[in-house]
Amino acid sequence: MLGNITNLLNDVGQDNAHIEVVINGEAVSIFKDKCKQVESGNLCSISSNLSLLEQMEELSKIGVKFVACRNALKGQSIDENSLPDFVTVVPVGITEIVRKQAEGYAYIKP
Repeated sequence: MLGNITNLLNDVGQDNAHIEVVINGEAVSIFKDKCKQVESGNLCSISSNLSLLEQMEELSKIGVKFVACRNALKGQSIDENSLPDFVTVVPVGITEIVRKQAEGYAYIKP
């Protein structure tokens, strides 16, 4: 998905696309376990999710919006206060998708 967004922006230009990524269902698990405990002690090893979060943050800096579904976060036992600053929480992901489609957004699911 991040590659598709990058390709689109490279093709049409950042000013010619308004992109909002709705993260719902099991996809919110990207916000879990940013750091995992190593068996031998208190050391942390960075999970692969961190790289994805860094890519998302970079895209957010050029105007891509990332929103997460509160229901999905609760279902995965993820505290919404632990989310990165560039992520906004919406009450219900599917409602956000329907609302955006009514505003003229296209729904693309890679």
